[in-house]
Amino acid sequence: MKISEIRELTTEELIEKQEEFKEELFNLRFASATGNLEKPSRIKEIRKTIARIKMVIHQREEKNK
Repeated sequence: MKISEIRELTTEELIEKQEEFKEELFNLRFASATGNLEKPSRIKEIRKTIARIKMVIHQREEKNK
């Protein structure tokens, strides 16, 4: 998910997306531990997306203070 796509979402949608990505990351880590992970690069991609979402949420919070 690109930063431009993330910025278009509302804060509530971002929080929802963040939870979805955290769940997917958990499932990917579980698959990795059991040796069933097909695309290891997806873990890195999900981690970066979660970080981007957190950054946008934080920026919005700082802007509203």
